[in-house]
Amino acid sequence: MMPRWSRTLSYLYRHNKSVDLYVLPCRRISRVAAVEVPPASNASAISEESLNKMFRSKPSSLALPPESPLRIEEPTYEGLRHFFLKMMLFYSKQSKSIRQANVIYRRVVSQVDKPVIYDVFKMEKTFRTNFSMLVVHMWLCLRRLKAEGKEGIELGQYVYEIYNHDLETRVSKAGVNLLLSKWMRELEKVFYGNIVAFDTAMLPEAKQDDLQNAIWKNVFAEDGSSKLDVSALPAVLAFTRYVRRECTCLSLTDKEAMFSGNFLFTSLDNPKP
Repeated sequence: MMPRWSRTLSYLYRHNKSVDLYVLPCRRISRVAAVEVPPASNASAISEESLNKMFRSKPSSLALPPESPLRIEEPTYEGLRHFFLKMMLFYSKQSKSIRQANVIYRRVVSQVDKPVIYDVFKMEKTFRTNFSMLVVHMWLCLRRLKAEGKEGIELGQYVYEIYNHDLETRVSKAGVNLLLSKWMRELEKVFYGNIVAFDTAMLPEAKQDDLQNAIWKNVFAEDGSSKLDVSALPAVLAFTRYVRRECTCLSLTDKEAMFSGNFLFTSLDNPKP
């Protein structure tokens, strides 16, 4: 365990024994406060046989169709309102990028905060698992934006800043109010450690099971162990297929849909193969 993180935990435990502590995987960072587990959805009844059949269908674009009520369009104004907004830099590149980044991040949060994703992959929803899911879906988005070059990388930075602000709020709600900046620094290390692990596992020269191992260690394993728990194998394999498929689906999603945030991750409410 990292020395600074260990001292932080010791301090918190001595001064706030009401905090329920859990283990956080990856880089041996541990014991982040758990959050309340929401009610289970119908997806909890998914059998192992059904899980083994999931996420094998042909990938397709995740872009929302033009008629979708879930689309979020850039606001347009006319007359004096347009004039004053322009004077206030509402239409500047930075302002537009911030609005786009907010929509993109809302798509991420929409997927990872639904109880169904934890039910499908047979995980208990705690701060640790929620954070791990958040990192995976952030990685998927940032990876896709990076493929668009400098413009995508710049937009990705705005998405990351919004994520960082939201994460700080989540940590506070989980019961961590003392030494918050230190917790955030350690979580930042976990984030970048995960990004490197997932990117490396997706390289052309990577072994077939590298992504599976990275997902087990950084998402499923409570102690960051590299030894796979056989009982969790069906869920780990299913999530690995899900991640690979979403990665391909995002690559098929056009630039306009990505930059505007008008896309949705694959729905898990009614899981299909």
